[in-house]
Amino acid sequence: MKRSFFILFLFFVFSADAKTWRVGSLQQNHTIKEAINKAAAGDTILIYPGLYKEGQIILTKKLFLKGINFPVLDGEKKVEILTIRCDGAVVEGLYFRNSGHSSYNDIAAIRIADSRSVTVRNNKVDFSYFGIYAQHATSCTISNNLLNSDAKDEISSGNGIHCWKSDSMQIVGNEVTGHRDGIYFEFVTNSVIKNNISHENVRYGLHFMFSNSNTYLSNIFRDNGAGVAVMYSKGIRMFKNTFSDNWGTAAYGILMKEITDSHVEGNLFIRNTVGVMMEGSNRIMLMNNIFESNGWAMKIQASCMDNSITQNNFKANSFDMATNGDLVLNKFEKNYWDKYEGYDLNRNGIGDVPYHPVSMFSMISERNSSSMMLFRSFIVGLLDKAEKMLPVITPVDLKDDQPLMKPFKL
Repeated sequence: MKRSFFILFLFFVFSADAKTWRVGSLQQNHTIKEAINKAAAGDTILIYPGLYKEGQIILTKKLFLKGINFPVLDGEKKVEILTIRCDGAVVEGLYFRNSGHSSYNDIAAIRIADSRSVTVRNNKVDFSYFGIYAQHATSCTISNNLLNSDAKDEISSGNGIHCWKSDSMQIVGNEVTGHRDGIYFEFVTNSVIKNNISHENVRYGLHFMFSNSNTYLSNIFRDNGAGVAVMYSKGIRMFKNTFSDNWGTAAYGILMKEITDSHVEGNLFIRNTVGVMMEGSNRIMLMNNIFESNGWAMKIQASCMDNSITQNNFKANSFDMATNGDLVLNKFEKNYWDKYEGYDLNRNGIGDVPYHPVSMFSMISERNSSSMMLFRSFIVGLLDKAEKMLPVITPVDLKDDQPLMKPFKL
């Protein structure tokens, strides 16, 4: 009990020492830099509505920068607007616009550099090169920010939320559009990306490489140039995300390249050229996902092995499955396939004959894309029926021995 009273006493003592500094045309400080110079660690700086063109602002003290009705910090397309180089800072309620652009430097609207426990929340970022950039950051939170830019191509644009060599990051509830990649991770570990919306970016809605043991939960990735790409990582958990409307010759709901020991469950892949594309990926559990109205629900290259595709729904896809080889080292079990034409005599909900999800025409189109002109023609339908009876081209061992008769419910 005495210890609790002592902690409360210390809290009130230190709280009493903290000051609030006000910035605005009618306030005690006219510039943000002036207030930062006066403030001590632990103080709050309230920034009132107005236009602030102060060049690069560097924060080296643990301060709480809070905007009132989104005051505008304008980089005039010349500089990085806010650089945070301290632990524990909080930035909230500010409107950043027009950061500098550079072909040599990764200039951002907000940069977190070599810092811990920084929070960047409820801000707006418009027309930035990089939006929010974290490097060598630990246990930082980037939440509920709205990032919008006007990227025209990959070369002249940066990423919305960019994390590099960081750990235990929380990327939550942001909306990102108009950048090269919406969210980008490289050498990032033990982090969570949750409840974000990443859409209409030039390349990927989400792109990460060499980033292990991360969790992606309840995000929406839609209308991005090439969908989502996850590469060269292990221990990835992707739950309840939506991958939609990613169309193009090299667009995927998600591309998994050299991914191992991961879990993909409860996701929706809808209206993509390819729902899931897997290359060199091993020991992945894909279960309880919905693949609907895609060109190809899944493409699994022969370089993949020991993956388990179980209890997924495949509905209204042009092709359920495609592969580029005859060797099958993956398990397909208890999935629902709307193209399944088998029967269930004992009425246990499982088909009595296996389902072969790779059609002859999908194999042909994989090798010769121009053959797609014949898709849905009468002769192609006949050939597919004949191939099911006497397989010649399709891999015989790529099959679901226990296909479900009815789709499961999430």
